[in-house]
Amino acid sequence: QVQLVESGGGLVQAGGSLRLSCAASGRTFSNYLMGWFRQAPGKERDVVATITWSGGRTYYSDSVKGRFTISRDIAKNTMYLQMNSLKPEDTAVYYCKATHWDSYWGQGTQVTVSS
Repeated sequence: QVQLVESGGGLVQAGGSLRLSCAASGRTFSNYLMGWFRQAPGKERDVVATITWSGGRTYYSDSVKGRFTISRDIAKNTMYLQMNSLKPEDTAVYYCKATHWDSYWGQGTQVTVSS
């Protein structure tokens, strides 16, 4: 049974930092594209950043480029999102996703940035 479990969300002031984790289990993810998505109230779920599990190739949306860093620890089967210089507009539920021929989502973790 594949599971993606996010953690690390919370309440932070603007300009602060948070580190999200996504612990993956249940299969080998070596051919998967892993990603972080977010969904704010009343808005669609959008991609934040992605990373190839094997090669570590990264992509960032323009809204987070230069502030967020995606990474993964293959030995721990865990993906991370380091979020710095947080803004109120970063407030959302953050989800991790694993995609190949199939796809899996985590349950989400709330990030709230106060002004």
